[in-house]
Parts: sequence; C-alpha cells; structure tokens
Amino acid sequence: MKPGLSLRVSQHLALTPQLQQSIRLLQLSTLELGQEVDQMLDENPFLERESEEAPREEFGLDHADTPTPSEELVSEYASFSGAITSDASSADGQNESDFSGSEAALDWSGDGTYDMAPDDSEWGGDAPPRQQPDGEAVARDALDLAHEHGSLAEFLHRQALCLRLSEPDRAALGFLIESLNDDGYLEDSIEELAAGLAGDDAEEADELLHRFTVARSLLQSLEPTGVGACNLGECLRLQLLALQQEGGQDPAVLAAALAACRQPLDLLARRDVRRLAPLCGASEEVVRAAMALIARLEPRPGRRFANVERNAVVPDVLVRRVGTTGTQFSVQLNPDVMPRLRVHDIYAGALRGHKGSDGHQALQQRLQEARWFIKNIQQRFDTILRVSRAIVERQKNFFVHGELAMRPLVLRDIADELGLHESTISRVTTAKYMATPQGTFELKYFFGSGLGTDTGGNASSTAVRALIRQFVAAENPAKPLSDNQIADMLKEQGIECARRTVAKYREGLKIPTTTLRKAL
Repeated sequence: MKPGLSLRVSQHLALTPQLQQSIRLLQLSTLELGQEVDQMLDENPFLERESEEAPREEFGLDHADTPTPSEELVSEYASFSGAITSDASSADGQNESDFSGSEAALDWSGDGTYDMAPDDSEWGGDAPPRQQPDGEAVARDALDLAHEHGSLAEFLHRQALCLRLSEPDRAALGFLIESLNDDGYLEDSIEELAAGLAGDDAEEADELLHRFTVARSLLQSLEPTGVGACNLGECLRLQLLALQQEGGQDPAVLAAALAACRQPLDLLARRDVRRLAPLCGASEEVVRAAMALIARLEPRPGRRFANVERNAVVPDVLVRRVGTTGTQFSVQLNPDVMPRLRVHDIYAGALRGHKGSDGHQALQQRLQEARWFIKNIQQRFDTILRVSRAIVERQKNFFVHGELAMRPLVLRDIADELGLHESTISRVTTAKYMATPQGTFELKYFFGSGLGTDTGGNASSTAVRALIRQFVAAENPAKPLSDNQIADMLKEQGIECARRTVAKYREGLKIPTTTLRKAL
C-alpha cells in the first residue's frame, strides 16, 4: 500500500476541567452546593465571600499593632470571662464545663459592666425569658428550632440519670441506648451485641448477656413507651401493657389486642377480622375494637425526636403573583441560596506584581480556578432560572387553578425550547425546589406523561391523580369505589385510563384497596 497524506476535518467535544465542574455543580442540591462552596473557600485563597469585609491595609503598612476599639472590647471581654472561669474552677464541686455556656448568660450593657441574667434552660424554665436591650424578642427560624431539638438518645440518657444503678449496669444501659435506631428499635439482638463485645470469651459473653437483659428491661420502662423493642409486634405489646397498668380500658379489648399483636402482623395490615377472631379467642366485634385500639398506638416511638432539619426544604426559585388579574407571575431566584463570591483583589494584585517568582505558575492556576468556579456557579443559577421560567410559562394554569389544571410536560419540550440537552434539564430539575402560591414543589413535579382524551388531546398524569384523590375522598365509606369504577368515572370525564393505570396511580397516592378502605 502506497503511503500518502490526507486532510480530514471533524468536530469533537472535549470535557475540559471547567466543563466537568460546570456539569457537577449543576446537579448539586442547595445543601450540597453550600458544602462545595465552603470547601472551595477553605482550599483556594483567591476566593472570598462578598459579605466579608475586605482587608483594610495594603501590603507593607504596619498599623496592626494599634488595637481598634472593637479589639479592646474583645480583649476586655476575654480577660473578664477568664476571671470568671478561674473563679469557677477553684470553687468546690464546680468545674470549667459548668460555665461553658456563660456567653449566653453575659449581657454587655455598654457602660463597662456585665449583667448576669438567669438562663431558662439552667433554672428549669422558672426564670423570666431573656430580652434584647431594645425589648424585642429574638426571631428564630425553623432551622434554629431544629438545632435545639434534642435527640432520642439524649432524652433517654437524662432519664437514666434518675435511676440508681451500678456502674456496669449504667454502662450496659448506655450502650443499648446508643444502639437504638432513629425509630427507637434495637435492630440487633442482645445476644449479638454481647457476642460482638466479648469476642471468643464465653464467660464474658454470658456476663454481658445478663447485663444487657437487665438493661433492656430498664430501657423498655423509660419514655417514650415502646422504646427498646426488637420489632413492631413487641413495640405494640409494650404500649398495650402500659395502657393495662393505667386502667380505663376494656379488659376484653386489651386482651384481644395483645393476642392480635402476637399473630402475624400481615393479618392486622389486611384487617382480616375473620381469621383474627378465632386466633385471639374473641368475637369479631371485640377484635374490631382491638384493631381500633392498636391503630391509635405509635409504631415508631422515636418519631417525635427525628431530626427535622433534614426535612427542611429551602426553595431555589420563588414564584409570586403580579398584577391585579392574578394570572401573571414573576419568577426569580431565591437570594438566600445564592453564594456571593468574588476574587480577592489584594491577593490577585500581589500576584500580578510578582511575575516570574517561584510558585507563580501554581498560584496563577489557583486564581484561574477561582474565576472558573464563580463563573460556573453563575451559569448554574442562570440555567435554573431559564428552566423555571419555561416551566411557569407552560404550567401557568396550575399556578392559577391548582393540580387539576396541570398540563402534560416532558423534558424534551423544555430542552427544545431552550436549546439544551435533555440530560441538562434532568440535572437542573433534580433536588431543586420552587416556592409557588400553590406550595413548594420539586421542579420534577411539573413534568408528567399524558393520557388520551375523547377530544384528541392529552391530560396530565398529575391531574388524573388529583381526580382519583377527589373521587376517593367523596366516596361512600360503606361502599368504596373499585378501580374499575374509578376508571369508568374518568372515562365519563373524557379521560381514557385503564384499570391497571388506576391501580398504579392509587398505589402511588398511598390509597388503600377497596377492602381496607371499607374496614377503615
């Protein structure tokens, strides 16, 4: 074969580091973006927040030796608080940790003195509430309240302090408390816990098993009732036994409820009264009353101690009504979630003045990374805003009339309108939220497939789900609607929906079957 030269023109896309960072930032949620920004601020010295004060001195000036009035105040405060700490550490029965929260109890009055004010948490709530100098109460948002919300383990440890126990028993009880899951259950048996601590020592395993058996009895006597159970049946039985000790309940109903909790729980879930009645040795009427009693119990004792901060949703986009007609909406980004970053001017200027020095190239690369990061974050929010405005324009009827007016919408529709790829729209709508007059929704909520109608159009699956929910809410409890009947009712509305589709939507809405709805 004779060798030769040829010229060929082609196009290809190279994933540069800047493009990779842009794609990664686009799919991050608000919380993940905040963590990414904090990490970048720690690693890159050329990046800073705009809210922070810029350095007041230029390089070479020596004015840092003269303390400013604020520095004098901090110094005086530190010496005063150090005196309190030293006095406290020398007192009998007191230590430094007792005054670790003294910052909240010290009040600077502005005249050179400090006022010690009683703290509600330290004095059992009998002290008057703290007031600001101007008399206005401190406003706290939901996240502050979430931080103050105690955990289940802390609540149980405080109760354990009131028990007179030996050191081994107290240690065993504390170990079981720390082994509970978020719902208040012991997922591992005490045999497994003892074997895991003792290893191959059989004698120590027997001793630990005895300690854990006693500790589990003590744990199950604490509040909330049902904590420390190994499964749902035991949790329900503990709560029923507590009701039995309190009195006021029908003994026959309590006995039937205890017997029902010892049976397979799927019988209770299906409300199979006919099979439960002979197993519990009671009449069907008593079993129904027992099932009603069980339904009032708490299946998750640790529910009220759950960390509510992880459930707090901060919207990325805000949609508000404008004008008098109520059909116009403004779409804007939430300023609270937008990080305000900038390149440090002094460091960048110093780098420009020292070209050719050692390490200049590495520092120049860090400066370029900071500029790329700011640009990519700006591009991320611009893309979110463009997609949100396109969604609001397509789903305007939803914002006016609610979910029954939702239109079918797929990712390709928005991608074609904005000239973006479907994968980009998917990244933008994942874990991003929009606050609207109808509530706060994830951006993916506004996308849904369409069902055919008699007129040749399409009905959104979200609107069909809303119709199913309305039909079930208005049904006769004695004669609940079947999936076939719901499908016929949708057909009367001009929507072609098969029974299997109705069943899928009903299960997605967590609506029980006809039999369970009738029993409820």
